Amino acid sequence: MAKQSAGLLPFREHHGTLEVFLVHPGGPFWARKDDGAWSLAKGEYEPGEDPETVARREFEEETGFVPRGRLLPIGTVTQKGGKHVVAWAFHADFDPARLRSNTFSMEWPPKSGKRREFPEVDRAGWFPLTEARRKILPGQAPFLDALARVLENRAGGA
Repeated sequence: MAKQSAGLLPFREHHGTLEVFLVHPGGPFWARKDDGAWSLAKGEYEPGEDPETVARREFEEETGFVPRGRLLPIGTVTQKGGKHVVAWAFHADFDPARLRSNTFSMEWPPKSGKRREFPEVDRAGWFPLTEARRKILPGQAPFLDALARVLENRAGGA
C-alpha cells in the first residue's frame, strides 16, 4: 500500500503578489539542495486517521506555527516515489525567522556509529508562485496551480 501524507500550503498577498509558504527539509541529504527541494509542511498518516487533523498537527510540529482558520482543499498528488499527498491551503502570514521545527535522529556520517539530531525543517520562506514553481519538489507543483484556480474561483464568485 502506498504511503499517504497530508500537508498545508499557507498563502498571502504581499504587495499585490500572491505568495506561498514553503519549507526546506533538514538533514545532511538536503543541506545543499535548493531548487526542486522545498515542500509543503506535511506528514504521513495511517488508515483511519483524519488527514486534515494530521496536516494541521504536522504543520505545527514542523514550523512551530499554529494553522488557524478555514482550510481550502487543493487536491491530491502522487509523487514520483508513489506517495499520495493530500493538501489544503489557508490564508496566513508567518515570519519565517520564527520557525521552530521538531527534530529527528540519524546516524551521521554514515557507518560512523554516531547519531546526530537534525531539524525536520531547517528553513522556510514566502515565495511568489513563479519562484515557488522552481523551488518546490516537482511532484508537489500541481498544488500551486490548484491554489491559483481555487483563489480565482473564489474571486469570481464561483
